[in-house]
Amino acid sequence: MSMRGEQWQAYRSMTRDRSVSTATDTRALVRRILGYAGGYRGVIVAFLVTLVIASVVSVAQPLLIPRLVDDGISAGDATVVTVTAILMALLALVDAGLGLLSRWFSARIGEGLIYDLRTEVYDHVQRQSIAFFTRAQTGALISRLNNDVIGAQQAFTSTLGGVLGNVISAVIVVVAMFALSWQVTIVSLLLVPLFLLPARWMGRRLQAMTREQMTLNADMGTQMTERFNVAGALLVKLFGRPDEEAAVFAQRAGGVRDIGVRMAMANRWFFTGLALVASIATAVAYGLGGNLVVRDVLTLGTLLALVGLLAQLYGPLTALSNVRVDVMTALVSFERVFEVLDLQPMVRDAPDAGPLPDGPLAVEFDHVRFRYPRPAEVSLASLESVAREESRDGLGADVIADVSFRAPAGTLTAIVGPSGAGKTTTTALLTRLYDVTEGAVRVGGVDVREVSASSLRDAIGVVTQDAHLFHDSIRANLLYARPDASEADLLAACDAAQIRGLIDRLPDGLDTVVGDRGHRLSGGEKQRIALARLLLKAPRVVVLDEATAHLDSESEQAVQLALDTALAGRTSVVIAHRLCTVRRGDQIVVLGAGRVVEQGTHEDLLARDGLYAEL
Repeated sequence: MSMRGEQWQAYRSMTRDRSVSTATDTRALVRRILGYAGGYRGVIVAFLVTLVIASVVSVAQPLLIPRLVDDGISAGDATVVTVTAILMALLALVDAGLGLLSRWFSARIGEGLIYDLRTEVYDHVQRQSIAFFTRAQTGALISRLNNDVIGAQQAFTSTLGGVLGNVISAVIVVVAMFALSWQVTIVSLLLVPLFLLPARWMGRRLQAMTREQMTLNADMGTQMTERFNVAGALLVKLFGRPDEEAAVFAQRAGGVRDIGVRMAMANRWFFTGLALVASIATAVAYGLGGNLVVRDVLTLGTLLALVGLLAQLYGPLTALSNVRVDVMTALVSFERVFEVLDLQPMVRDAPDAGPLPDGPLAVEFDHVRFRYPRPAEVSLASLESVAREESRDGLGADVIADVSFRAPAGTLTAIVGPSGAGKTTTTALLTRLYDVTEGAVRVGGVDVREVSASSLRDAIGVVTQDAHLFHDSIRANLLYARPDASEADLLAACDAAQIRGLIDRLPDGLDTVVGDRGHRLSGGEKQRIALARLLLKAPRVVVLDEATAHLDSESEQAVQLALDTALAGRTSVVIAHRLCTVRRGDQIVVLGAGRVVEQGTHEDLLARDGLYAEL
């Protein structure tokens, strides 16, 4: 029985964790976010300086209007008009250049942050234990690496730059307006609360909708990821349910559509209100300022400058009133990214982990007990979309109750037993896909928990009953085991694995693409390529998990010849049901209900007439 079958009871899904939708400690979150800016300190300073200069330049342009109108046009001075117009044009050119420069700085910071977050999340996720991947949905993980990371970087580009630039612009504009007319300025500022109050309400609402949108997008992406790979597509084809699949996808896509419409309308209502307030403020300024011009308190040029400055005031105020919306949206993305980064791998190196000893390695199981971990220990409920409440906190029963045996160096140990006996789980403990609950697994006399993952990975090679191949060439799949292997090494491994003849007949030879999960090859061909990959790695310990279970007789014969080479001189732990494989074992370990019920040679166990004889 496969590992998935053995662990099903412990790995039933729970409801999505609603805690991801609750607010976190914002100050602590912001401090953590700022930590990512350290590597871009110089670029950020240059970016902010550029914004300051651009703000000053943009405010300077309206201040030239009184000179143009009052001292030039009204006074009939063509020289003043010409010089002022040239100055305004030059300021426009400088403003455009500063805009391009600030955009380059912004892109450098934003894309750099995307790179940093993506690589950190990817590295962290691929170091998670196999238990994490049995629960997390691929589409949800991809969404964290794409949509959420992009949303997070906006906090450093659009939000950070916008806040500082708009604050500086607003301050300079207010000072300039006070210098031109304190009456018009005070009346204009009385309308500022109308910008700020809606933003507080809308910020909370858009924050909730943003979380909902991210979740719905992840659900839709998950369905596409699972159905568009070969295995998922084959299942849909064989069971003939394209209509139901389309209906489920349409429902999820409809949810994405509806939340998009709601967010678009919420934003439109928000900005329509702000634009209306700005228009009313402009009308008030014209009314009050126009009367002051009629009474000769202001000049016409000053009034036009005030209206121009007013437009530059309410633009930043509108943006600043929306800062809460932008910040909350960015914080949601950061929360979702940090949620993944904060999940510590269940299996990780000890601080003082060292390498395995040199030479042949013996394998020993010493009173091993194991039960699958709680869901909260290995995964995030927000990365799952199926909803079941069971086993949220329960540990479940022991899968391995008490297993002890020793496989001497250079020998072959066969593990047999009925389905669900714990065979695959036993090999998973040897390769440290999981850590034992009690007891110890030793390789070369050293507890695998005291060995570095890289040392254990280099020493042990595994071939399962369904060998996985990447959607790449045969060469790339082989080199995954040993990137520095030469062409001669590759061909020698293929010879030993009894797959060289097939490769020579293929038009592209080693450069033939095997397809998604190797589906362009037969089962026997995939197994032999997997064995060639194992031989190329040249491990000291070999683990085979029913490597010939689903092969026809011709393929099995070829794989058995390859196994003779793969196992020669190596410590081997082999799970097998077929008698021809089991009989070759130097010892046979019989598992039943997670315990060693018999142990010995083929002839000894047959003579006992116990569970082995029944099998």
